[in-house]
Amino acid sequence: MITAILVPLALILGSGTAAAATTTANTTAERTYNTWVWNVAGWTMNRASTTNGLITAITDSIKNRSADFAALNEVCWGQYVAVIQRLRDLGWPEDDSNFARFETSHSTACNGEAFGNAIFSKAPLGTALRYTLPSDGSSEDRTLLCAPLSTTQKMAFCTTHITPSNAIIDGKSINEQQLDEVHGLMETFNGLGMTVILAGDLNNQPDYARLNKWYSSSLNTPYNSANYGSYRELDDTDTRCAGYGETTVFDGDNGGPCGDGRKIDFIFVRENRLAGSYTGDSLSISTACDGECSDHRVVIGRATVDVSL
Repeated sequence: MITAILVPLALILGSGTAAAATTTANTTAERTYNTWVWNVAGWTMNRASTTNGLITAITDSIKNRSADFAALNEVCWGQYVAVIQRLRDLGWPEDDSNFARFETSHSTACNGEAFGNAIFSKAPLGTALRYTLPSDGSSEDRTLLCAPLSTTQKMAFCTTHITPSNAIIDGKSINEQQLDEVHGLMETFNGLGMTVILAGDLNNQPDYARLNKWYSSSLNTPYNSANYGSYRELDDTDTRCAGYGETTVFDGDNGGPCGDGRKIDFIFVRENRLAGSYTGDSLSISTACDGECSDHRVVIGRATVDVSL
């Protein structure tokens, strides 16, 4: 599948640029982006509700954190539509007709309506790139959803939600197979000259061996070592657990190598695209949804990156 995307993706990236290729091929610019991601447990904890406070919690946080990109995991279709409308009401997107994308993971999981992942961008988005990951044998499709900016085709934002299953399928953990597929796609994007920010729930912790191919070899701490990859995670400099980062799941969990809780939600950027410092954080879980809105925290990050124009 990774090979199959090369031609259509190259065509998307090349549209409208052929005439200027000789003069702009090496032109880059530094751009700073704020990224926001939340697994909202749209069905399991919110039962597809759009009136229990979740929509306000999502949209106020996106706007208040000055997000350029936002992603939702485990969101119901009706909640996605309600988020779009309220973001419009808040004046958040620059173009209120072309700033959101949804990808279905299950067509009826939210009391008969679709359930999946979504991305939002303050600036207009281009054609969505959608990939189905290897199946874990359940009725839920795991996916990678991406979209470039419409005016800067080589700057893209992606989200994914990896299965928690460790079932061995075709001789390998399905969790690792999905991670490897997403990693391969990210590397394909890089080979095409794209700068990509990936945000989502990976259902793995930073110190797991299966993420060693993700984290850059320049990251080597007591809490995250043996890495040989090319990516940095925007919270991997957190001094409370250097190389690992802050917990992203329910408060009170004392897991993780530093005993402060497990991190399973991430914002990754390839190291060769970073143009300066970066930072990440996770926020306390909102209690505005007739109680806690989710069992995950919102994760935010800020990074300056090089983008090909």
